[in-house]
Amino acid sequence: MPSVAETFLFSRFARIAALGLLIIAAFSAWRGAFTTGVTAVVCAAMIWTRYRAEIADAGKRLIIAARLLNILFLVALTPAILANTPGLAQWSYIFPLSAFALWPLAWASLLIAPYLLLVIFAGLDTSLGPDRHQFVACALLAVLLSALFVFLREYKTRQLAPLRRTDELTQAASRDYLSADLHKEIQRSEREGIEMAVLLIGLDIHRGIALPDDDIRAILPRIGRYLHSQLRDFDSYYRVADLQFLAILPGTNTEDATHKAEVLRKGLRSLLESHELDMTVSAGVAGLNIGDDAESLQQGAARALQRAQQQGGNRTQSFSAWSGAEATNPRAEADPDD
Repeated sequence: MPSVAETFLFSRFARIAALGLLIIAAFSAWRGAFTTGVTAVVCAAMIWTRYRAEIADAGKRLIIAARLLNILFLVALTPAILANTPGLAQWSYIFPLSAFALWPLAWASLLIAPYLLLVIFAGLDTSLGPDRHQFVACALLAVLLSALFVFLREYKTRQLAPLRRTDELTQAASRDYLSADLHKEIQRSEREGIEMAVLLIGLDIHRGIALPDDDIRAILPRIGRYLHSQLRDFDSYYRVADLQFLAILPGTNTEDATHKAEVLRKGLRSLLESHELDMTVSAGVAGLNIGDDAESLQQGAARALQRAQQQGGNRTQSFSAWSGAEATNPRAEADPDD
């Protein structure tokens, strides 16, 4: 997921670019250049739907619309390139870059293959005159520059991957940093003599019920935003599984953490219901005790969550390290109205 700065910059780019293309479309329609106007409108829609779908975390419909517009754009280029003299439309050089920019590498390579064949045939066609050599050189240069663009994009992605602490969908911190961060918080709590707890919250998946993957994927960004709005600035939360989040609560005892988990559980249940998803939420809580480390604290929260789900879900469970068993907080019983 892009960082806050990247999101802001892309938002500005999307708005300005879409507005500029709409102005071009209006001017082209006024001058009678309807093909240019339609192309500008399609490009503006591509930019805006991609922004809304990937950055603003919109629903599945906009994601489908963005993909359809990408297909429409490339399909529209094909007859334009093949019109009149095959391959000699100079603006067709944009085709390789568009393919690599809009589609994954494998699909883009399949799209480029017929384009390269067209370039070769144009270079062998003596009826096209000496200009064909210039076209072949420019077309191959366009493909080379597109390949360089792909290389730089992949290189940047791999270089920045270790620096990205956030999950792509939910903006939760990556689980790769959980153990290290939790170890630091445990050390700080022991050093300063303050309490600490962790809570693990997850959606209940019951046997025999098909999981609506697309709907869940669409709701995950909203779950992440909800958790972010409900936790304190110095709390941290992580996406530890597809449908599970772990939060570290410094300065919080087990009872208060259990109450907080119950508030989050009810809030997430309401969020799911508002999107017509009939799913329940459970939570497990574990407080820091003497001798605990990052691993044992996570295991305690996981055992509490597992126990809550084994009891039917839709409840919050706390883990007691002293008894080696789970204990349910009286305020955290399953709601009869849920």
